[in-house]
Amino acid sequence: MKKILLALVLGALAAGSAVPAMAKDAKKIRIASEGAFAPWNGMDSSGKLVGFEIDLAWDLCKRIEADCELVAMDWDGMIPSLQQGKIDAIMAGMTITDERKKVIAFAGPYGTEQSTFATLKSSKLAGATLGAERVDLADEAAAKPAVAKLAELLKGKTVGVQTSTIQVDFLEKYLPDVTVRNYDKIDNAAIDLAAGRVDAIFGDRSPVEALMRAAGTDRMTLFGPAMTRGVLGEGMGVGLRKADAELKGRLDKAIADANKDGTIATLSQKHFGYDVSVR
Repeated sequence: MKKILLALVLGALAAGSAVPAMAKDAKKIRIASEGAFAPWNGMDSSGKLVGFEIDLAWDLCKRIEADCELVAMDWDGMIPSLQQGKIDAIMAGMTITDERKKVIAFAGPYGTEQSTFATLKSSKLAGATLGAERVDLADEAAAKPAVAKLAELLKGKTVGVQTSTIQVDFLEKYLPDVTVRNYDKIDNAAIDLAAGRVDAIFGDRSPVEALMRAAGTDRMTLFGPAMTRGVLGEGMGVGLRKADAELKGRLDKAIADANKDGTIATLSQKHFGYDVSVR
């Protein structure tokens, strides 16, 4: 899903920003989510945080016997707020990547997601499968033929994507001849797709499918193979300060237990209709 602006964060640290050694009280944990990435996290009509990660967060808090508060926060402010001690954890569809691990720690992963392309059904891109349903980028040699076909299919096209995400990393690495248009939210990329201002959108499967349902399944469709792993990361995890090793250990165990007893699989079916747990 999303990447942090390392230069800003590392610059702040070098300048001497206050970084708490650990959560002041491990029994009290403030968890940030975005509320704009359904079904991972979203908002109901009253403005309350809802979704898979929200239900899982409450479950994990019970397991570690913590008094938790969940707060909505803009994506770009999460890592700085974590480092400044304004929050203690992030559960916001944040994919574990090597780049992020230079700055923060992660508990988990607790879920994984495919990245997929969508376009209008009236587009010439509609229906393109390129001979593979799913491409594992961790095996670059095996992925190369499908990626090459995708690059040829999208050459000269404009693809909408949410800014500062792992999908941007994928497009920059594998599809250099594609024009990338960045948006603050994938929802706004879908609006431009409907208006004909971009040829396709690229994002995590679940929010893209949610946008398709909202637009009407007769208007939008997925195309091409779904992409996983490699530059797209290891899966979603709980973002933590590196100094909070004790909290990380407790959450790692809680996530493992929730996976083992089927809680994550059950919550997956409730919110996605398929299993996003990491096996």
